[in-house]
Formats: sequence, structure tokens, C-alpha cells
Amino acid sequence: MLVNRVGDVGLALGICLIFLTFKSLDYFTVFALIPCVIDKTITFLGFDFHAITIISFLLFWGVLGKSAQLSLHV
Repeated sequence: MLVNRVGDVGLALGICLIFLTFKSLDYFTVFALIPCVIDKTITFLGFDFHAITIISFLLFWGVLGKSAQLSLHV
């Protein structure tokens, strides 16, 4: 159950960042706006990260936790 919650956190954060970055959760809108935000960065703890990279990582983290893949399996 704990592993599933870790996946939920990653998935929820990824979805929140998608909405904050693109102002939409619609697939067609998000995919159409990717060229416009390709250079957008997110500052966290004094470091700048590309928004697309962080969103992808968080969604991947959610997938790992939800399907109990390597690093989040018991």
C-alpha cells in the first residue's frame, strides 16, 4: 500500500505541473503547446530544471509506483 501511495504522489505532482505549465490537461492542447514551452524551466532548491524533463520524470515515477516496477517493488 505504501508503494502505491508513492506512485500516487509522483503522478499527482506530474499532473499538477502539466496544468501549471500548459494551463490545460487536454492531450491535443498539451502536445500542440510543447514547442512553445520547450525552454521553460522550473526552479527548485536553487536549481533550474527543464519543465518537460521534470514532468516526464514525475509521470514515470507514478507509473513505476502504480505498476510496482523496479525500484518501487516489494
